[in-house]
Amino acid sequence: VQLQAYGGGLVQDGGSLRLSCTASGRTFNSRATGWFRQAPGKEREFVGAISWNGVFTRYAGSVEGRFTIPRDNAKNTVYLQMNSLKPEDTAVYYCAADRNPLYYRSDYSRLDNYDYWGLGTLVTVSS
Repeated sequence: VQLQAYGGGLVQDGGSLRLSCTASGRTFNSRATGWFRQAPGKEREFVGAISWNGVFTRYAGSVEGRFTIPRDNAKNTVYLQMNSLKPEDTAVYYCAADRNPLYYRSDYSRLDNYDYWGLGTLVTVSS
């Protein structure tokens, strides 16, 4: 599974942006997908995730109510819809696919749940 995240850019405080994560490989649609971000000088952190069939979503507390993660398996694409963006959301955003297909987790936030990572896309929120 090869992933690519794109759609980053510069947006003003309070604005919206949608990131896309596209994948090659037949098993992407059978794997949960997570979004993570890494700000300068900080560790990579969990943003949110969606189960392989889209039934479950989980979000970090810092983005709950502002971000959503829809997926379109027909297009091999998972999105990160970001609304009400804040300067502290500035980071490089990464998407990742679960190492286990067809698997539900109680905790999607662990980095080691994911074996497949895309290159990140930079989101900058100006104040």
